[in-house]
Amino acid sequence: MELKNQIALVTGGGQGIGRVIGDNLAKSGVHVIFGDINFENAEKSAKAILANGGSASSVLLNVADPDNVKEAFDAIIKDFKLLDILVNNAGITKDGLLVRMKEDDWDQVLAVNLKGSFLCGQQAAKQMMKQRKGAIVNIASIVGVMGNSGQANYSASKAGLIGLTKTMARELAPRNIRVNAVAPGFIDTEMTRVLDEKIRNKLIEQIPLSRLGLSDDIANSVAFLVSARSSYITGQVINVNGGMLM
Repeated sequence: MELKNQIALVTGGGQGIGRVIGDNLAKSGVHVIFGDINFENAEKSAKAILANGGSASSVLLNVADPDNVKEAFDAIIKDFKLLDILVNNAGITKDGLLVRMKEDDWDQVLAVNLKGSFLCGQQAAKQMMKQRKGAIVNIASIVGVMGNSGQANYSASKAGLIGLTKTMARELAPRNIRVNAVAPGFIDTEMTRVLDEKIRNKLIEQIPLSRLGLSDDIANSVAFLVSARSSYITGQVINVNGGMLM
C-alpha cells in the first residue's frame, strides 16, 4: 500500500483500459479521479470503486479543449491540494488508408491523443513542480513504434507521444517528476473482440506468447511505473505486447 492516499487522475477513465488502470490503482489505496468527456461513464467508474470500499471521484474532461482542461485541473487542485499521478490514457481512433484519410479525421485523432496529453501533462507539471514530486504515465501504442496500415493518424499520434514523453522526462527530472510511457500491443478489448475470427487468429500468430494482452497487463505496468519500485526509471517506453515487437 505504498501508494495509499495519493491522488491520481486517469484520463479517458470512463471505460476500457482507463477504467481498469483506475481500479488497479484504487486497490493500492490511491484516490482515483476518472476524467472523461462522457461524464456519465466517468461517474460509473468512480461509483464502482466506491461500492468496493475504495476512494474515487469523477470530473468532466475533454482533453482536446484547453479551457476545459485548465478548469478540470483547477478543480482537482482546489479539492485535493495536490496531484501525485497523471495517467494520459484518453485516445480515439479514426482509421483509414492514407490516400483516403479525411483531414478532419487526422486532426481529431492528433487533437485527442497527442495535444490532449500535452495539455494535461502541462497542467500536471505545473502542480507537480510546486510539490517537487510526481509521476506521469502516457499510454502510447505498439503502432507508434512499428506503424500500422490504415492508422497513419493514430500511429503518428502515438509516435509523437513517445517523443513528448522523453522531452517531459528530461525537463521535469530536476524536480523529481518521472515521466514514462506504456506501449500496449494488441489487447483483448471490445475493439478486438468484434474482429473476424480469422483476423483475430492471424494477429495472435504474430505474438510469441500466443495470446492477446489483457487490460490488467497494462494496468500492472502503470502501477509499477508510478510506484517507488520504479524510482530510478524515467523517459522510458515499456512495451507490453507479448513479444510481438522485439
